[in-house]
Amino acid sequence: MMGILSEIFTWWNGQTIGTRFFTWKYGVKVGEDQVGNQYYKQKSGPKRWVTYNGYVEATRVPPGWHAWLHHTVDIPPSEEEYEAKPWEDTNPQANMTGTTRAYRPQGSILGGGSRAKVSGDYDAWSPEK
Repeated sequence: MMGILSEIFTWWNGQTIGTRFFTWKYGVKVGEDQVGNQYYKQKSGPKRWVTYNGYVEATRVPPGWHAWLHHTVDIPPSEEEYEAKPWEDTNPQANMTGTTRAYRPQGSILGGGSRAKVSGDYDAWSPEK
């Protein structure tokens, strides 16, 4: 029972029941990556999508599959070995925005810091001048 409820109400942990239906009706499985994410394309159309194995996080998509999803390459990594470019990160970090582990710059109120006082070389703009 909990599995069905989580499919209906939680989009961030795997696919929803709507995505499952859409995939069943319109999708063709193209392949699967090393972490179990499954990749699909539309039977008759240009759409491509991924159903995550577990938590939905874009950084869990390898560079080759990312290139295929975004139509950068036409052949998926399941049919042709994809060699990552030197600038592509093969071990990305998850996006921590909105969590307690998010980046907090120096002086951030959320980081408990304080900003330095404005120096004497700063003049605020005033339209009357």
